Amino acid sequence: MKGLGTPAPVFPTRYLVVTGLYRYVRNPMYVAVVAVIVGQGLIFANARVLEYGAVVWLCFHFFVIAYEEPTLRATFGSQYEDFCRGVSRWIPRLSPRAGRNERT
Repeated sequence: MKGLGTPAPVFPTRYLVVTGLYRYVRNPMYVAVVAVIVGQGLIFANARVLEYGAVVWLCFHFFVIAYEEPTLRATFGSQYEDFCRGVSRWIPRLSPRAGRNERT
């Protein structure tokens, strides 16, 4: 809602969203998916599920590096660079990034 679009590349957001979970980590949806897979692997003590989680994370990582970040840099420029300096790609912050405009 805040970015006036979707996470899907076919209808991208018009504004850089830096509120909500994005104040803690740049890729909260990918982090959540990998956390669920790894959590299931640990709960069920299943090495194959843990391996699958590692492969999923690696695929997400390559997608983010090769497509998402270059596209966001080209679209939002210095706003995205500032966001990257304040928020980690994969490791969530313990405290939220300092408040910014909802549409920065």
